[in-house]
Formats: sequence, C-alpha cells, structure tokens
Amino acid sequence: MRVLFIKLTSMGDLIHALPALTDAQRAHPSMSFDWVIEKSFSEVALWHPAVNRIIPTSHRHWRKNFRASLKNGEIKDFIRAIRAEKYDLVIDGQTSIKSAVTSLLSKGLRCGLDRHSARESLASFAYQKKISVPKEMHAIERLRLLFSQVLNYPYEQTAPDYHIDQYDFPALTFALPKPYIVLVHNASWSSKLWPEAYWRKLTILAAESGVHVVLPWGNSEEKLRALRIAHNQSNATVLPFCRLSEHATILKNALGAICSDTGLSHLAAALNVPSVTLYGSTSTKLIGTQGLYQNHLRSNFACKECYKTLCRYNDTRHQEPLCLTALKPETVWEGFRHMVRSARS
Repeated sequence: MRVLFIKLTSMGDLIHALPALTDAQRAHPSMSFDWVIEKSFSEVALWHPAVNRIIPTSHRHWRKNFRASLKNGEIKDFIRAIRAEKYDLVIDGQTSIKSAVTSLLSKGLRCGLDRHSARESLASFAYQKKISVPKEMHAIERLRLLFSQVLNYPYEQTAPDYHIDQYDFPALTFALPKPYIVLVHNASWSSKLWPEAYWRKLTILAAESGVHVVLPWGNSEEKLRALRIAHNQSNATVLPFCRLSEHATILKNALGAICSDTGLSHLAAALNVPSVTLYGSTSTKLIGTQGLYQNHLRSNFACKECYKTLCRYNDTRHQEPLCLTALKPETVWEGFRHMVRSARS
C-alpha cells in the first residue's frame, strides 16, 4: 500500500508524527509513505525507515514570494511531484488550510480530521474520509489515533516509539569537550524564552560540577543570544551552524539537555536524552516532550498555558515572560541533576 503523508512544519510537530509511522509500519509491514514536508525540516523524514520518498515544499517562502516562485517554476515542480503517483490513501496530519489545499493537489483518497477535531476547521472540507479525535489528547496520541482509524488497525496507548535511534546520524566535523550538556535556549515565541541571565547562571552551576555547556542556534538572532550567554564563560561553547542530523548527533553524545519549549527539546526526547524542559505559556498535556528521562518544569504562575506569543500579564507587555522568570536556575539545575542520576541508575 502506498500512502502520501502531509505534515509540513514545524520541527516539534514533525517529530510528533514519527510514532504514528512506527505504529503503521508494524501493523502493515509492506506499507510505505511518501512525505510532503517543509524543505528546511526534511531531514526529519529521512530518519524514519517507513518513509520511501520525500516531497519537499517551501510554503513559507512561496507565500512571501508567490510571483517569483510561480515564475521560476518552483510551485509547478512541486505540483508535478505531488501528482506523479496515484496513492491508495492521502493522510493530512496537519489539518490546516495550507495542508488541506496540498491534499487537494494529490491523487488518492483524502483523509483527515473532521471539523471538530482539525487544527483549522475549514480544512476538513478537503477530506473524503473524516476522523474524530479528541482535541484534549496529546499531539502524538492524536496522530497515532488518526493513523489507526484511517489504516484500520487497533490503537494501543503505549509509550511512543519514534524509531530513529538506529539511524546513522553523521559524525561531527568538530570536537566538543566532554562531559557536556546542551542548553537549548532558543524558541519561536518570546513567551517561551527563559531569561538570558538565568542561562548564564546555569553555565556557572555546570562549571562548578565540572560540566561543559554547548549552545545551538538556528538564525542570526539566536546566535547573538548564544554569544551573550557564553560571554566570558570558559566552560561554554557556541556551536557552529549545524544541520538537524548534526544536532541529533550532538544530543546523542550529551550528558543531557536543558531546553526551552522548542523543536530540539522534542528531538532530545525522541532520542531518550535526559532532559529538563521549561514550560510556561504552553501545555505539557497537549505538546509536552514524551520519551525516557523527561522532566517538565512548569510555572505555578496564575496565567500559565495562556498560549500567547508575547507575555501580556495584567494587560501589560513584558519583555520577559513572568511565568518563566518564576523558574529559578538553581531549581532547574537540581531537577536536571536528578534526571541524569535517574537515567544512570
């Protein structure tokens, strides 16, 4: 059976999809998937053995540069690629307007969530087979349940198996001092950013324990943030720009990770790297990391899980999210040390 899977972005959401692919391949060993995925995150699809073909898309770029992308043939090439095969099933795992439109371009029975379950209710009108999945379930479980109903196998609520631990991630072209931990300081929302002064304090606490810290980044703003955190800290290294597969190698060889709520925190969980992840504006019940040795530190602030990209506590815009400032570096470090001890034992 040939299945087209549509899940475009973002990194954490893509990693959430991996256990559903594992379930499906176990239920139907001969099944293979072609995956429509944002080009900048396409390495995630490479890691899973159930994926046969990757169809990269650049929706974000096309939206900003539509005329140029249409003129240079990028959009036409994408449409040609997605229509090159006739699929038994097409599964939209994102259920947004853009992913639904993408499904309409394909050849095959279009499947997705109904209007009460979809991320954007209008997306459901694109699907010929509609599935109901409770919105209060974790994102990983929602996808696993969607796959089981579309592909007709029993859903078992077991621990998620991302099935990427056997992938041959690349060796690094640079050396890192050991032991080291990864400080995932970046996030897409300012309401998810732990104060820089707290990250700097963590590097001091790590140094007192004889541990080096490495700081990843993905864009110029994040790089500047990493440089400020590492400034004058002899045990801190700002990484060079790395591909996602190189980040996986770095995480696999780390003592552990301390993370903001962002894509790399979910990659750490998928690799069973002992981690502490900090949550304020988002819900661990809906999108928290899932894997071995995961510790979610949540603020007890009154307005936590607000799902606002900016902190507007008491109708005032705050430079730093007040909920996360309540999580002190000493508490985070002790939680991390406990998690590492648990993993070792």
